[in-house]
Amino acid sequence: MAKLRSKDVIAKYEQILNDLKKKVYHPVYLLMGEEPFYIDKISEYIADNVLNESEKAFNRLILYGKDTDARSVIYAAARPPMMASHQIVIVKEAQNLGTNDIEQMESYFASPLPTTILVLCLKDKTIDKRKKAYKEIEKKGVILETAKLYDNEIVEWTTNYLRKKGATINPSAAAILADHIGSDLSRIVNELDKLFILLPENNKTITAEHIEKNIGISKEYNVFALGSAVLSGNVFNANRIINYYAKNPNNNPMILIMSSLFAQFSKLLKYQILKRTGAQNQNIATQLGISPFFLKDYENASAKYSILKVVKIIELLREYDMKSKGWNSPGTPDSELLKELIFKIMH
Repeated sequence: MAKLRSKDVIAKYEQILNDLKKKVYHPVYLLMGEEPFYIDKISEYIADNVLNESEKAFNRLILYGKDTDARSVIYAAARPPMMASHQIVIVKEAQNLGTNDIEQMESYFASPLPTTILVLCLKDKTIDKRKKAYKEIEKKGVILETAKLYDNEIVEWTTNYLRKKGATINPSAAAILADHIGSDLSRIVNELDKLFILLPENNKTITAEHIEKNIGISKEYNVFALGSAVLSGNVFNANRIINYYAKNPNNNPMILIMSSLFAQFSKLLKYQILKRTGAQNQNIATQLGISPFFLKDYENASAKYSILKVVKIIELLREYDMKSKGWNSPGTPDSELLKELIFKIMH
């Protein structure tokens, strides 16, 4: 099965939230999949906003999958609300329910109580779409299936998130944050929200300096900076960074460095191929999943590294990735392997 497209997940998530804000409620919400951020946000909104404070005491119930079963969930959902228009039943960690529990609820899904909002939260798991339970929820309720972002989608997601808050982020700062945190959206949002509060009212732009000062990610010694130094042919900066890594190995794992370098040279190869086909810059940036701001870096790198050389560098990266895992170089420190690798790439 093809991977869910991130833009489709985001569109569905935003549609559900917009409906909730308009007080358009459904009797069953099935929130499932790889990305917990969207699952948490929707379940939290329902828990916090559908009922007022006086109604919550008798009409909001939070259950956990490992501590409940199908019968208990149905019993809770089938009760009428007490002095409120709705009652809420949220089953967190519903992936921990018994193997057939959700299937056993199919009779309730077929005829849910309209005054109950039942929310099933399954993280890192989905239910069988061929089963009757899924089909009944699809008819009567709302289903959101989530997926992790690809690495090349994180910068754009970060930029869009801040734009909706009335802020911006420099492309280099977004790249540093993505390299450091990866695709964990909850962590990204947590860090962005902290930075947003610290920004002055007259300049809501996050820079690399903000990240270095408030999150502790060095703008000079992160993996993005190493890749930039190597791509630009700046031997001095590249050596300065890998010497820093050698002194701080625990903060700079080899696997993270290798994956970042591999991603950047893979993008360089793709850039060169797209350029040869006559693709326009905007299309190239979209294909690479980067801001057009960075295209100049790849243009300059292409003058230094031919397509043939880039292919050989990618082969080198694969070789040294294996060596870092003990193949053909037992006991060699990662710092020495990295120095050797960078020397071979740049010379």
